Amino acid sequence: MTKDNRYRCVLLFGPPGVGKGTQGKILANIPGFFHLSVGDVFRSIDIGSADGREVYDYISRGELVPNPLTMKIWKKAVDAYVALSWYKPREDLLVLDGMPRNVDQVEIVKEYLEIHRVIYLECSDQEDMIHRIRRRAIRENRTDDANEDIIRRRFDLYEEVTAPVLSKYDPAIIHKVDCNGSPAEVLRSILNITIPVQNEHFLANN
Repeated sequence: MTKDNRYRCVLLFGPPGVGKGTQGKILANIPGFFHLSVGDVFRSIDIGSADGREVYDYISRGELVPNPLTMKIWKKAVDAYVALSWYKPREDLLVLDGMPRNVDQVEIVKEYLEIHRVIYLECSDQEDMIHRIRRRAIRENRTDDANEDIIRRRFDLYEEVTAPVLSKYDPAIIHKVDCNGSPAEVLRSILNITIPVQNEHFLANN
């Protein structure tokens, strides 16, 4: 993929349970935004396939999927969404959550993504986030979220492996959003950050 063909993108970044998926799904209902959750892509893979079995083996333990497999599956998903015209790169700003998950991926995704903003969703209470994740496990039948030991392992991995990703981006494009408020308040903050980028994307392609 050439530099000019990279996908314009904003990242939803933050620890597990902070609301990245919730906010991404809301944005997906607004024309001009396309939300892609890497976690959702992983969970939708046929568990009977070789890739599916390998992914399930990692996420069921709360571990991160290795970079080569992550990129292979992510690229296949993006290509499929483009082919189906669900994601129209000329019209839609890509809202990505769940990647990059480590500092090596920051370099890898540069081939595919032109990242304009990193929206860092913050929540001050880890125990509250763990409670949210367990409620979500019941509501959405997500087996990887049902075991508290696995959830805590995911938080440990976030602090050790994923949080350092922020240091790899220009502080000027990182915007912190407090997630302790209502979903509507959080959405308003995110829209204030993303609408100017979406407008630039629209003007550049029309």
